[in-house]
Amino acid sequence: MQIYFIFEGIVIYDPFFISIYFLLLMQPKFLFIVMALALGAILPIQAAINTRLSKAVSSSVVAAFVSFAVGTIALFLFLFFTRQIHFQSLPFRQSPWWLWTGGILGTFFVAGIVVLLPRLGVALSFSLVLAGQMAVAILFDHFGWLGTTVREISPGKILGAALLVVGVYLIRKF
Repeated sequence: MQIYFIFEGIVIYDPFFISIYFLLLMQPKFLFIVMALALGAILPIQAAINTRLSKAVSSSVVAAFVSFAVGTIALFLFLFFTRQIHFQSLPFRQSPWWLWTGGILGTFFVAGIVVLLPRLGVALSFSLVLAGQMAVAILFDHFGWLGTTVREISPGKILGAALLVVGVYLIRKF
């Protein structure tokens, strides 16, 4: 008996491709997982680029500024060409002050990682960053800070965070 699947008029006989199809289309979270992995992969690349930039301009703060300036221009152009820019609709007065601080936190990250990367290396720097992110993310989930959805801390989450700390130790040691 031959296993096959019809996809948009094309008959697929290969079980591998059938399983990939179901993995992608039948589980929409899979695409978000792939997206998260890709975004995670971008961070060390960005850090390495910004570290080289900091050496070229002799300042981690100037490198962070250039990085954010280029990013701001790119975002502005994207918003402009996709016609999504509407400054009059931004809720400046109705929003709490801290809602506008995300960019400041981003500058600390970019400037900080540029300082860490040459001293600790890419793997250790990002394993420590990841451990810090995981610890705070678990607390955000548990307490629902800043309006995030509450998701209880579970033994599995604690074990996962502990294994991450073990991973940081192993990366540091070896």
